[in-house]
Amino acid sequence: MIPWTFLDSAQAPGNGGELRLYQRGAEFSIRIDKHELMNSRHYGSEDALAELSCKRIANRPHPRVLIGGLGMGFTLRAALNSLSRESSVVIAELVPAVVVWNRGPLAELAGNPLKDPRVIVKENDVGEVMREKQNAYDAIMLDVDNGPEGLTRKSNDLLYGLSGLKIAYDALRPGGVLAVWSAGTNDAFVKRLRKAGFTVDEVPVRSRGARGGARYTVWLAQRGD
Repeated sequence: MIPWTFLDSAQAPGNGGELRLYQRGAEFSIRIDKHELMNSRHYGSEDALAELSCKRIANRPHPRVLIGGLGMGFTLRAALNSLSRESSVVIAELVPAVVVWNRGPLAELAGNPLKDPRVIVKENDVGEVMREKQNAYDAIMLDVDNGPEGLTRKSNDLLYGLSGLKIAYDALRPGGVLAVWSAGTNDAFVKRLRKAGFTVDEVPVRSRGARGGARYTVWLAQRGD
């Protein structure tokens, strides 16, 4: 078997640990400590996060979308493929090195989505980006850490807590969708979403598409009109 080659590392802000990028042939892996955060062979659930969200806003003119977490670019690519030419997509990525990786060794994985003129990159915490303006987005997609039970940054608990969900609610336009990826289910999080004012659907998704790979969860939380 081809061994993994270490390519680069970056410190996650807020004592979140060290992100490390590896390559093995055409396969890439981003890890923190002993945990693999993402792998270029398993991105079906990232695609689903974008596709499920965009389907709910398909009839909106000039949709504006915010994606929290760039990862390897698969969610961004799926969103761009699902949205019109008149759309705009804001990417909030806290670790600048991840943006550099997506313009370098990871660029071809998702077809260079950062080169799309509809994309705006903000190297900032997605929570701060949501606070910038109310009624700004038709959809917000969060793929940060492993979901509501954060792994890399304790401060991500604030993002998925009630105060963070209310900020997301205010950042959405009426009828807008907050989509959240998670490594597993979480009944307490569903209750917080509803307490923040959302109606919620929980959708099981797979890492390799409809049938293959690990099971994950996407919550589709919709703001009232």
